[in-house]
Amino acid sequence: QVQLVESGGGLVQAGGSLTLSCAASGLAFRKAWFRQAPGKERELVAAIDYSGGSTSYADSVKGRFTISRDNAKNTIYLQMNSLKPEDTAVYYCAADGKGRVLSLHVRDYNYWGQGTQVTVSS
Repeated sequence: QVQLVESGGGLVQAGGSLTLSCAASGLAFRKAWFRQAPGKERELVAAIDYSGGSTSYADSVKGRFTISRDNAKNTIYLQMNSLKPEDTAVYYCAADGKGRVLSLHVRDYNYWGQGTQVTVSS
């Protein structure tokens, strides 16, 4: 069993930046960040493969967010720049204990963090 612990959320003004971190307690391969706003379905923000050499982003965050990983620290990051009010959501870290190739789908991740709130004020 792998436990994921997110940190770094908070309140920021539009145009500001935040960096989220997700530390894993055990070995996991592909990882991703998802988010869920009130009344909406959980959606992919960014995904990364095990090597860190392949990434994918939702169209709404391309050019503003960057996902990265440090396998030595068993941690992934989400650097969020130029934040907008529509980025407000609970952000979840996700990991898979088997697959190494990145995936865009909730169903491919079997470990989830507790979520961290990101609120962007206008």
